[in-house]
This record gives sequence, C-alpha cells and structure tokens, in this order.
Amino acid sequence: MNGLTGMEKFSHLEDKIYLTIEFVKKLREEKESIVGKFDDLRTELLQAQERIQQLETQLEVMHSERDAIQLKVEAMLEAMTVIDPEVARAIGR
Repeated sequence: MNGLTGMEKFSHLEDKIYLTIEFVKKLREEKESIVGKFDDLRTELLQAQERIQQLETQLEVMHSERDAIQLKVEAMLEAMTVIDPEVARAIGR
C-alpha cells in the first residue's frame, strides 16, 4: 500500500465506503424482512391464543352438558328401577 499515490489511496477508500454503504443497505433490508416476519408470527400467535381460548370455553360447555346429560340418564334409570325391578337387576342396582 506504500507504493500507492494519494489518488489511488483515495479511490481505494472510496471503494470501501461504497461497499460499506451497500452492506448497510442489505442489512437494513434483511432487518425489515425479519421484522415483517416477526410481526406476522406475532399475529399468528395471537390468533392461535384466541382460538385456544375459544376451544377451552367450548370444552367447558361440552363438559357441563355431558355432566347434565349424565345426571338425567342416571335419574331416568333410577326412575325405571322403581317402576320395574327387572330393570334394576339388568343394570345392577
């Protein structure tokens, strides 16, 4: 590098500056892409969390309905055993 003239040194420095500028532009574009993907993933996560909440609520309702139906069936079987003793033997009561 010692054998270079002042203009050659300046030209070499100019090349490095332009390469650095291009590198920074590329990094910014990559950052914007990553931020966009991150935002998309955040949105998907929020939607998934909302869906999970909906499904949990639906499951609670279904469990409540199942329990209510189970109680009604047990009450009907109990009523049948009172009416017909053979039903009581059949269901083991």
